[in-house]
Amino acid sequence: MQSQLRTTRRRSRAVLAAAAVVTAATAVLSPMSATAAPGSAAEAATLMAEAAQQLTQVEAQVHEAEEIVAAQQEAAATAQAQAQAARDALAVHEPQIRAIVQSSFTEKTQSRVAAFLTSDSADDLVQQMTTLDMIATHTNTVISAAAAARAAAEEAQLVADQAAATARAGLDQLKAQEAEVERRAAQYQSDYARLSAAEQDRVSNLVSGPKLRAPSVDELPVAPGSAAATAIQVALSKVGSPYRRGATGPDAFDCSGLMAYAYAAAGVTLPSRTSAGLSKMGPPLSRGELQPGDLVFYYSPISHVALYIGDGMIVHARTYGTPLSVTTVDQGGFRFGVRPTG
Repeated sequence: MQSQLRTTRRRSRAVLAAAAVVTAATAVLSPMSATAAPGSAAEAATLMAEAAQQLTQVEAQVHEAEEIVAAQQEAAATAQAQAQAARDALAVHEPQIRAIVQSSFTEKTQSRVAAFLTSDSADDLVQQMTTLDMIATHTNTVISAAAAARAAAEEAQLVADQAAATARAGLDQLKAQEAEVERRAAQYQSDYARLSAAEQDRVSNLVSGPKLRAPSVDELPVAPGSAAATAIQVALSKVGSPYRRGATGPDAFDCSGLMAYAYAAAGVTLPSRTSAGLSKMGPPLSRGELQPGDLVFYYSPISHVALYIGDGMIVHARTYGTPLSVTTVDQGGFRFGVRPTG
């Protein structure tokens, strides 16, 4: 029982720690810095590219907050189930306690003096005294177990209440951050739509890299039939699909959504829906160590992920207004790669 109480206390501390994490992850996002009206097409493209990068960063923050809140909600559900189990364990003792209270052994039990006076022999006296000791020991054991079960149930319910409150607070913060991201995205798309076609191309190149011809998987240095080959083939089949925050296909994607979709088709479940989370799934690989199928990460803090397809190319879903495309891996902000297939 002491072990159970220690576990419950550790769980309580974990819930409080999670609350601190979500508060940091979902801190109010600072507004995009105001900029003067651009004086040239090139300046307009540069400003839009900067806005796109800011939008990428805040979307990455919200993605991380979504994962934290999902974990909090799961923890709250688990804690509530454990609290119910603790209450059920306490309920087992109720009939025993009731029986002790109502028993003649508690209301009319012979005292040791009475046992001495009414015993017919030494053997009879020993037997009565032994019986009284056994009854007292059993009663104390039941009462102690019930008291411990009650304490465990109260502690478990406290943890469940804390977990539920943390999850509710995190969800409220998350909703506010999602609304802010949607506002920024709408502003970005509105500004992007006002650019000329040439300016839009310039923004796309600055943000997402030059668009390259999408090769077939047969042209790439990847083992046919491998998980990497399947993921690459699926990702390439989606070139031209639009970018949409939180989308995981099949008609629209965000950057990590494309990775999840492509590798799911290869039978590989990636461990996270965020670029930052995915970056921790394996040892970092340098530019020279990249192989087709590796995930490639950009910016500090990490806020974008792409799929390396070989021959110095990636396929990725970058941002609003730029369809999913193939480009060079050598983008500004390159950090490292990881190998999801071991």
